[in-house]
Amino acid sequence: MERNNEQKEQGKKQSKEKVQHFEIEYVVDKKKHVKKESYKDKKDEINYLKNKVKAKEKEINELKKNIQRLKEELLRQMADKDNFRKRIEREKNEFYQYALVNIIKDLLPVLDNFERALKSTEDDNSASIREGINMIYNQFLDLLVKQGLKPIKIIDKKFDPNLHQAFLTEESNNVKEIEISEELQRGYMFNDRLLRPTLVKVVVPKKERN
Repeated sequence: MERNNEQKEQGKKQSKEKVQHFEIEYVVDKKKHVKKESYKDKKDEINYLKNKVKAKEKEINELKKNIQRLKEELLRQMADKDNFRKRIEREKNEFYQYALVNIIKDLLPVLDNFERALKSTEDDNSASIREGINMIYNQFLDLLVKQGLKPIKIIDKKFDPNLHQAFLTEESNNVKEIEISEELQRGYMFNDRLLRPTLVKVVVPKKERN
């Protein structure tokens, strides 16, 4: 009887130990499972955050590109505006500077006639007539000079094709290069623009003939 009781007690003890062992294994397994789930969630969260950071970096780069593009566009527009302003200012100055060019050009024959009249009275005894014509000529010339007219001067008989036009030509053994021998009609500049070249008679080196 006592033996049976001992066996029963031992069986209960073994059963209790098995239950405890099972509970321990269950708890351990559950902890492992929870640990695995927690690690996976953290890994997914890290990947999510990394992707979000990459997306923000891409967005920032796009914004930087747009800012740079807008900055370049602004600088280009400012440069275009400045160039336009300078061009308008230059054209306005040129207009004011050369607005009278056609009128002054039409007045040049009047100057020419004055010069011819002065030359025709060189041998005339009527000094008063010459003096009067000369006074009017100088007043007229001074008026045009104030507006920007500049007579072209011949310096050291040098021929400049940009300022002179050869109207008559003769050959000579006394020159080595083309020279101006006579001014036939005076030329003029208007400010920095050629209004009319000077008509001249030139002497050129004589060509050797076989």
